[in-house]
Amino acid sequence: MTPKRTPPRIYCGVDTHADTHHAAIITDTGILIESRQFDTTTDGYRELHTWILGHGAPIAVGIEGTASYGAGLTRHLCSRAVAVVEVPRPNRKLRRNVGKSDPIDAEAAARAVLARNQLSEPKHCDGPIEAIRALRVARSSAVKAATASMNAVRSMIVTAPETLRTHLRGRTTTALLDACIALEPDLTALTALTDPTNATIVALRSLAGRCRELRREAKELKKYLTALVKRSAPRTSEILGLGPDTAAALLVTVGDNPDRLRSESSFAHLCGVAPIPASSGKTTRHRLHRGGDRRANQALHTAVVVRLKYSDEARAYANRRTAEGKSMPEILRCQKRYLAREVFSALRADYGALTA
Repeated sequence: MTPKRTPPRIYCGVDTHADTHHAAIITDTGILIESRQFDTTTDGYRELHTWILGHGAPIAVGIEGTASYGAGLTRHLCSRAVAVVEVPRPNRKLRRNVGKSDPIDAEAAARAVLARNQLSEPKHCDGPIEAIRALRVARSSAVKAATASMNAVRSMIVTAPETLRTHLRGRTTTALLDACIALEPDLTALTALTDPTNATIVALRSLAGRCRELRREAKELKKYLTALVKRSAPRTSEILGLGPDTAAALLVTVGDNPDRLRSESSFAHLCGVAPIPASSGKTTRHRLHRGGDRRANQALHTAVVVRLKYSDEARAYANRRTAEGKSMPEILRCQKRYLAREVFSALRADYGALTA
């Protein structure tokens, strides 16, 4: 009787792009088997998966950019029980020595999986947290565009004809938008827009109307975002200092995959609030961590500032540390680290309820 042949153990790396993905397969001893390009379509994902299985039993597939260009492929492979990990970008030393191309980057990704070099759990992008991310992107875009439109209105008023400046000066934001929209240009003559006053009125009406519509969109999106955040992460939403937007930023940083919450210290590192050892000889100290997700770091910073304003406990801590000689930036870093610990516990409970 012929013994059943065990399929070889292989590792795969994928260099992702908008229209194509390039994949490379190596053995568990580091020998390159094959590399190939695939389209970023459902058929392309299916073809890539079949191609991998045709070479052996994949231990893991390393994908560069699982939350961007590689999101679709990550979802496809995870739904078929293939182990997927996020790999870092190739380092500069490798690119100086070897060069850069899609096959080179794909092979580097496969070798990073084999060496277990700086791997991380990918975001699945297929649950309520992905829905929160989509709403947050839309709201942030609306807020940013509304702010730009409002700034353009105020800037244009500075150089507007004196009659308009006098009419619009000293108004609140809402009153200023109403006044700009209510302006009526005189367009009876064909050459009316050659008059700076008429042209400025048309421009102000356009900018003010755009700003008002964007503010309405942002308000509506915030309502949806608030409801979804409270439903998905009720305990995290109840933490003092966290509002819907800051809580959403922390949820998006973690993603839909609870396996990314390995430990409280790893979450702090992910948010960029874990101090980095910087000791040498007889000197023992830590330095500021400038890595991590900066949006999550900003969310924790905003929450700490709110706590210092409204929490007696936070103010008492700040006063005590100030008396010890600590500066305000140092106090904020300490409180952000403490808050990360509290947020981690709440997130673990919320994710447990989501996956139950």
